[in-house]
Amino acid sequence: MEKIEHTTVRTNGINMHIASIGTGPVVLFLHGFPELWYSWRHQLLSLSSLGYRCIAPDLRGFGDTDAPPSPASYSALHIVGDLIGLLDHLGVDQVFLIGHDWGAVIAWWFCLFRPDRVKALVNMSVAFTPRNPKRKPVDGLRALFGDDYYICRFQEPGEIEKEFAGYDTASIMKKFLTGRNPEPPCLPKEQGFRAWKTPETLPPWLLEEDVNYFASKFSKTGFVGGLNYYRALNLTWELTGPWTGLQIKVPVKFIVGDLDITYHIPGVKEYIHKGGFKRDVPFLQEVIVIEDGAHFINQEKPDEISQHVYDFIKKF
Repeated sequence: MEKIEHTTVRTNGINMHIASIGTGPVVLFLHGFPELWYSWRHQLLSLSSLGYRCIAPDLRGFGDTDAPPSPASYSALHIVGDLIGLLDHLGVDQVFLIGHDWGAVIAWWFCLFRPDRVKALVNMSVAFTPRNPKRKPVDGLRALFGDDYYICRFQEPGEIEKEFAGYDTASIMKKFLTGRNPEPPCLPKEQGFRAWKTPETLPPWLLEEDVNYFASKFSKTGFVGGLNYYRALNLTWELTGPWTGLQIKVPVKFIVGDLDITYHIPGVKEYIHKGGFKRDVPFLQEVIVIEDGAHFINQEKPDEISQHVYDFIKKF
């Protein structure tokens, strides 16, 4: 880990922290919520040892990267703009793009906006969702899961932050990272985070030092930067009308754990396996469903994920 270099780059009006290691073709890793560059620690080490230059930023709002206060600064156009600025600053023309959770959502938008900058994409957890011109995403989720659904509860600025404040940051991280229940995550107002159990012992893939690293950063920044991604969901929808109906035109491998909450959203399995996904992502080459894999698959099964990434990107 001490071989990983940490630098700050000025891009798109913000200062972005990046972790990087290795030389060779560039692999750009995009993390999710509530995460950091650190989520890719295993992949950075293994893929750099196989001849790649691995770069994992703290995305806008996270860790040591700037966090503008307004949710209006967190549309997909802002986040992809940060990443294009990063590549331009580094003098990198094209990358292998690797995304997970919110990083996967951003990676799909990246491929819609700037397919010229992507050699191939390996995305995890969140399948492509074509823009529905008739309904905003948060409205759709509310109709499907109700007001207690976590994304709906995250919408009102300040409300969920108060609930976060009632817990130490390490326990919040444990609640998120160790969840294995594929049911829709709900946070009823009367229960709040008590509805999500804090594990008594950590699973073997997650060490106390890992939890403490995440907690040390989120203790300083709070969670508002990450929450702003959810609060900008409808804004992104409003801004991206011109891309309605566009296909993802880069080579893609998709990986999901069979216990991932995203895999159990009504209609998702059918979409992935029965032709919808391939229709919208015509260069989809592989779909991997990992048995007994939950949401944070890149950390839970690091060697398997690194191998899957390498097996795909080495073809190009």
